[in-house]
Amino acid sequence: MMKTRMPINVKLMVLHFHLFLRTLAAFELFACSIDDFSLLLNDSASIFDDSFFNVENLAVLISGFFSPLNQSPNRFSTSNTSDTAVTPPIKKLHISTTDATDLTANSKVVTVGDNISNYSNPNVIEPSVMAPGGANLNDIDEDLHSRQLAVYGRETMRRLFASNILISGMQGLGAEIAKNLILAGVKSVTLHDEGVVEMWDLSSSFVFSENDVGKNRALASVQKLQELNNAVVISTLTTNLTKEQLSDFQAVVFTDITLEKALEYNDYCHNHQPPISFIKTEVRGLFGTVFCDFGPEFTVFDVDGEEPHTGIIASISNDNPALVSCVDDERLEFQDGDLVVFSEIQGMTELNDGKPRKIKSARPYSLTLEEDTTNFGTYVKGGIVTQVKQPKVLNFKPLKDALKDPGDFLLSDFSKFDRPPLLHIAFQALDRFICEVGRFPVAGSEEDARKLTSFAANINECLGDGKVEDINPKLLRHFAFGARAVLNPMAAMFGGIVGQEVVKACSGKFHPLFQFFYFDSVESLPAEPLEPSDFKPLNSRYDAQISVFGSKLQKKLEDANVFIVGSGALGCEFLKNVALMGVSCGSQGKLTITDDDVIEKSNLSRQFLFRDWNIGQAKSTVAASAAASINPQLKVKALQNRVGPETESVFNDDFWENLTVLINALDNVNARLYVDQRCLYFQKPLLESGTLGAKCNTQMVIPHLTENYGASRDPPEKQAPMCTVHSFPHNIDHCLTWARSEFEGLLEKTPAEVNAYLSNPSEYATSMRNAGDAQAKDNLERILECLEREKCETFQDCVTWARLRFEDYFDNRVKQLTFTFPEDAATSTGAPFWSAPKRFPRPLQFSAADPSHLNFIMAASILRAETFGIPIPDWVKNPKLMAEAVEKVMVPDFQPKEGVKIEIDEKATSISTVSTDDAAVISDLLFKLERCRNNLPPGLRMKPIQFEKDDDTNYHMDLIAGLANMRARNYSIPEVDKLKAKFIAGRIIPAIATSTAMATGLVCLELYKVLDGGHKVEDYRNTFANLALPLFSMAEPVQPKVIKHRDMSWTVWDRWILRGNPTLRELIQWLKDKGLNAYSISYGSCLLFNSMFPRHRERLDKKVVDVAREIAKAELPPYRSHLDVVVACEDDDDNDIDIPQISIYYG
Repeated sequence: MMKTRMPINVKLMVLHFHLFLRTLAAFELFACSIDDFSLLLNDSASIFDDSFFNVENLAVLISGFFSPLNQSPNRFSTSNTSDTAVTPPIKKLHISTTDATDLTANSKVVTVGDNISNYSNPNVIEPSVMAPGGANLNDIDEDLHSRQLAVYGRETMRRLFASNILISGMQGLGAEIAKNLILAGVKSVTLHDEGVVEMWDLSSSFVFSENDVGKNRALASVQKLQELNNAVVISTLTTNLTKEQLSDFQAVVFTDITLEKALEYNDYCHNHQPPISFIKTEVRGLFGTVFCDFGPEFTVFDVDGEEPHTGIIASISNDNPALVSCVDDERLEFQDGDLVVFSEIQGMTELNDGKPRKIKSARPYSLTLEEDTTNFGTYVKGGIVTQVKQPKVLNFKPLKDALKDPGDFLLSDFSKFDRPPLLHIAFQALDRFICEVGRFPVAGSEEDARKLTSFAANINECLGDGKVEDINPKLLRHFAFGARAVLNPMAAMFGGIVGQEVVKACSGKFHPLFQFFYFDSVESLPAEPLEPSDFKPLNSRYDAQISVFGSKLQKKLEDANVFIVGSGALGCEFLKNVALMGVSCGSQGKLTITDDDVIEKSNLSRQFLFRDWNIGQAKSTVAASAAASINPQLKVKALQNRVGPETESVFNDDFWENLTVLINALDNVNARLYVDQRCLYFQKPLLESGTLGAKCNTQMVIPHLTENYGASRDPPEKQAPMCTVHSFPHNIDHCLTWARSEFEGLLEKTPAEVNAYLSNPSEYATSMRNAGDAQAKDNLERILECLEREKCETFQDCVTWARLRFEDYFDNRVKQLTFTFPEDAATSTGAPFWSAPKRFPRPLQFSAADPSHLNFIMAASILRAETFGIPIPDWVKNPKLMAEAVEKVMVPDFQPKEGVKIEIDEKATSISTVSTDDAAVISDLLFKLERCRNNLPPGLRMKPIQFEKDDDTNYHMDLIAGLANMRARNYSIPEVDKLKAKFIAGRIIPAIATSTAMATGLVCLELYKVLDGGHKVEDYRNTFANLALPLFSMAEPVQPKVIKHRDMSWTVWDRWILRGNPTLRELIQWLKDKGLNAYSISYGSCLLFNSMFPRHRERLDKKVVDVAREIAKAELPPYRSHLDVVVACEDDDDNDIDIPQISIYYG
């Protein structure tokens, strides 16, 4: 815990403070005034040390904790002021200093960030322990939650911050759901469980250790869950739950409950006003289910979370129905039936009324409206069409009705389209078995399996016309054997799904699961049949897993040599999963994890193995240590190396050849492609996954069974043309791309070039003369401008620079552009130059009364001062004083010039103009620079500023947002706030814990198959999922392309090996024996042999390795004993044959 890192005196102070806060909870004084504390302080004196606290200090300290306890009657309320205050009565009780660990099972513990829970039983004394923290519900820590904000937005986050959640059942599934919700930042999570921790639980829950065996599950979960987010109130209930207690929550989740109780609780929640969202979920071995009921009328405000689609209008017809054509810049994403609104249309202004209109027919670049525009004005130009996202009302059925009439099941695997109805029966049969027999079926017990199958058959017979034709006794046997076990991968997967459903219930963001979802992964079972003795428990932490897979597969898991690449969000989840599964925990096992990154604050909202005191530390080291604390048997080694060609001495041939499997947890395509090539080369299985907001995907790369990751590529991301970004932007992305480019040019690249010149003027001058191009000329012009015309010595100089930049960017350049291309300008074909998607700009006139103008000047001048090492005065944030400084600046008049070239070619890759006399200009610039340098103070250096998006105090995003929004104002483009600007300019990838957890759970279900070793390609699954819709699509992986020649066949997975240090002639003959005529042999980009060159015949009797060293200058490292050559071959009919890479072993 964090307090173990504190000095001794601070630890003591925190202990006293915790005792004090527990006292507050016992007296229920959080809603009282400060006057009520005299009695409390007198009675409490004996437990406080005067060296840390006195009455005055306590009064100040506790004043911040006096806020009413709020319970919103509206699940979507985001305002504290509208909440109803609940003020419990003050109880005059003696103070107990009992430690939290001594609380009885009948007590309710509350740990916390900002408020004490008000779900209290008035008849129970409630000692509590408070963790440090606290935040206003309306405040969103954007540094912490930036990636989550990119998915949900502020309004959804505020709704989450006001939501109180109950999770009943704290085995592995309950812990996973709690983890995801606490990371998301709900207001409170109450954990309910009446049972105690068993060894059986240790393979599924990361919050338990062997020391917790025998303790109440809810109480044992609190500490580790609270560490995830101190701003969330975490409470426990350890006694029988009454339905009336559910009224304290916006959503309730049950993971281990009888059907009878579920029906009782659900009926109460469904009929409560307002309805309480009810979720029942179970994980039983390799089978899982979710049921959702969010009430009779639940409103979904945003069904998919996507930005509204837009199009730039090119023409609109005067017809019925009207045809709207859009520019062919990008395909339209509209669908038939969508509602759209129009704006900025010139001519047919009737459509600018803001009224939503329905699309009758949508096409890639046009749409037909259900609108008669015959009598409207004639379309002239301009216009934007924007999708209107409509709320959707869902009518959920209560559980008692849904059991009889479940409606359409949400499918995940179309090869199992008949599976959900059977599992619907199977879970009811299991409930009946437990109620009648009083226990779960025993793993390996054929009698129990037959009994459960009999229950299922009886339930099926009662369904009448809806009964299932085949109840599949074999499947039900698997279901019965594993029914007691909660497997970690299943818990992780369903923890992600259910966590997301809770977010939907509390916010109305995304479409809920409606209403049943069933899933199984029986393909993960060992390929070979198991004997009853295989399931026998070993009195170990893995007994639950053994009850499903048997002890033989467990041994394979423990002895695996695994490489996890990356320890970010995916990596943390993978480490937790494999530690709980026992992977690499045996005497022969080994787990290597590598990541060259360090922990940042923004990681903490989803990379759950990290804590705030780990910020700045190496990710892999901290994650490995945390995973080892989950399972001390884990044999893990942490490295801080990037995996790539430059680290092949670290990850050498021996390393790769000894691996059992690789798990990618990467965040970029290039690194994935490199690892993919290494796995191909060494024929190692690779488990690949990725997330994007609520979406996730998994891909299994299995030697000789599936295609590799690089076999299919996503199309490259479309880049805006250079001329569009610099002169003709038509959306905020263009403005932000330009702003980021200007930031880097002004504050990073130019200062770096200045330093390069000042460090060694003669060498720099020589390199510029040798380059002699437009880029060299631009560099020298920027250096001269920075050191001469725009050199800053005082902060007022920086203000002057910023004010003149404003004038140049947003006034002068626009005037020049519109002078060169007037509003009525035409192209060479006679068409209007300023036609869609171009937007005609207007210059901005600076006004100190405009806060956005002044904020731009402030950010720009502060950063300019930083580059010159100029102290920043205190008055800089005072608008009045800043305005006075700006008023001192003399702004020269600007007159547009004739003959200025402005790039309009969309294929141009640079806006720099090339001239025939660049060399002469460069010489002149170097002469001026030398003269300027002689007048500079000795040792002058600038400080280049590298863009850092995640520090809101550094003014980087203030300047970029200011640049982008002023430019957007020039072109009448809607502006964005700083947070949205950060997402776009900072290229922030939206990320949430739920989709990450689901992806890793799915991958680990495949890991069972990989480590078992006997599965066929049809047993594996690739997955694409979108938790927002929700959508789950699982399919068999694509097999690799097979090449055949004579009686041989091979795929991309094959690598031919030739040992014995052969000569070129021997290599050619070896291929000849296979019916392949080699005519070209190359190493890297160097040709070692080609039959067309007579001189190459002289090399035939030389060793291949010697030719590579001599001709290709190959530097073969000592850790490698082979080299790889590419051979071009043809058959006897002169047809080219693609053969595998050939490895020549010489060591």
